[in-house]
Amino acid sequence: MRIFVLSGQSNMAGRGGVHHKRWDGVVPPECAPSPSILRLSAALAWEEAREPLHADIDVTKTCGVGPGMAFARAVLPGLQQPPGAAGIGLVPCAVGGTAIWEWACGERLYEQMVRRARAAAEYGEIEAVLWYQGESDADSDAATAAYQDNMEKLIANVRADLGIPLLPFIQVALASGNNRNIEKVRNAQLSINLPNVVTVDALGLASNEDHLHLRTESQVKLGESLAQAYTGNFLQANC
Repeated sequence: MRIFVLSGQSNMAGRGGVHHKRWDGVVPPECAPSPSILRLSAALAWEEAREPLHADIDVTKTCGVGPGMAFARAVLPGLQQPPGAAGIGLVPCAVGGTAIWEWACGERLYEQMVRRARAAAEYGEIEAVLWYQGESDADSDAATAAYQDNMEKLIANVRADLGIPLLPFIQVALASGNNRNIEKVRNAQLSINLPNVVTVDALGLASNEDHLHLRTESQVKLGESLAQAYTGNFLQANC
């Protein structure tokens, strides 16, 4: 089974279809369940993946559609696997409203992510971390200035703790955030130049009425873009 860690904040956890703190329950066909796609629950048990993927992880917020299922369904046809076998294991870890310091080594969310990734790795190979975060840091000038350094430390720490020195990271450059600093955070994200780090740009994807969280159709597009980034940069190398 190919394992993918989904982490960051609310746009990775998914707010597609969430309006006034209620999810509309609409699951597009690109995000429909499949017996070949599993998720690791909060209790560290594998189960068939279905939206909302982060419902038992990002528990203080209302979760909706994120990019994870669209990603998995787009990647699945390119995998060589027996019919009906579990080909992809998703490990939801994202929590809404979190700044990057909360993902520093030793902090609760970081340790939880590593613990979940290690548990998942007993059943397959960790292929990549999908990371979408930074809106909270755009609210602070100091956090914005330190973002690139903090992100590079996060990548190094995760790779070291999982024992995968070149673990692929596919990060998303922000589509929304504090207008004063969003471009600075985006520039920090786009400036990261480390081996096996690829950036998918979410700029231009439509958001909900809150002008912060991506709409369902935007999450589908993002998931498919993340899949293209994975298959184009890493799938052949890992086969």
